Amino acid sequence: MSYSLAKRISKVKPSFTLQMATRAAEMRDDGLDVINFSVGEPDFNTPIHIINAGKKAMDDGYTKYTAGQGMIELRKAICNKLDRENGIEYNPSEILVSNGEKQSLYNACQALFDNGDKVVTFSPYWVSFPEFVRLADAEPVIVKTLADENFEPDFEDLSEKTTDQVRGVIINSPSNPTGGVWRPEAIIKILEIAKSKNWIVISDECYERLVYDGEFFSAEKLNRDNKIGATIVTCISLSKTYAMTGWRIGYAAGPQDIINAMGKIQGQATSCANSIGQIASIEALTGDQSCVEEMRLKFKERRNYIVKLLNNLPNINCAKPGGAFYVFPDFSYYLGHKGDDKILKDTFDISEYILKSAQVVTVPGDGFGGAGHIRFSYATNKDTIKSGIERVSNTLKKLN
Repeated sequence: MSYSLAKRISKVKPSFTLQMATRAAEMRDDGLDVINFSVGEPDFNTPIHIINAGKKAMDDGYTKYTAGQGMIELRKAICNKLDRENGIEYNPSEILVSNGEKQSLYNACQALFDNGDKVVTFSPYWVSFPEFVRLADAEPVIVKTLADENFEPDFEDLSEKTTDQVRGVIINSPSNPTGGVWRPEAIIKILEIAKSKNWIVISDECYERLVYDGEFFSAEKLNRDNKIGATIVTCISLSKTYAMTGWRIGYAAGPQDIINAMGKIQGQATSCANSIGQIASIEALTGDQSCVEEMRLKFKERRNYIVKLLNNLPNINCAKPGGAFYVFPDFSYYLGHKGDDKILKDTFDISEYILKSAQVVTVPGDGFGGAGHIRFSYATNKDTIKSGIERVSNTLKKLN
């Protein structure tokens, strides 16, 4: 039997962040002592009161399909959370619960963009943003950011790349991969441009509770406070805030007609988010929040530690990020050097060299559109961070 794959498959790149995590697991299975800085999830377990709520949900019979848009109790809890923490009022009809925020973002792109549309994405970008756009048969427009300004948008580059075909823009603060937190002024400027050009804004705010040096500003909050009037779909995750990555619960908040369109796509794809995770998420949002602050403070301590260690390495510059649990140091000095008789042409080569020589897994910045940089996750303990950076230091000394 002969067959061919759909043409869209050739447009989409595999998730190299997942590939790096898989390589780390395979090396460990082979008995190698691997230190993994590629992890994109908290190393903490889900807080016990949330776990217990999930167990009780199964005992109580919450093992069936739910409403496609999400349990009404959960959507009400989300509305209360957005009002209490973000200062934004929504109705439950303006909320869509999905199988992780990743599905929320995918649903939004499917519902909003068509063939011929262009969508602005800022580099460095989370690897899935351009792929979501391509899967909607649209075209990503990659706009530069300024590394010395928290990776905020380069508005000159945005102006040069703006065309009549641009229909939307995706923003992400705090950022994966940089950890950068945009100032309110930068977000407001994006919203004003979006309003003037009739772009739809998709705001990925999954790291909203992991901000270390100031206040988090939701795009929709700034939009309403400043009476800008931009159209925004806000996507948020429980995964990072409550260490619930495996539970796969995220949600989108936005205009009801857009939410309904996203729900129509989700209904034909996955029906609904899992019922047990939804019950657990109600407890996460309404129960004791001290666990969030405990994890945030731990991450802040680790951030300060890994930034100090990286900046002690020769010819490495690592800015202190304001959020998430990633640092994005500049390794461009080592481009062109030779390691294991191979010229290191890009950060894919540098990361591969570090992996083979030091058994340390990192993520090359080129894969995020961030040439010269490498992403390190500090979602691990300080002893591991210390050991891993020592290995990287010793390996860099061997370069010619």
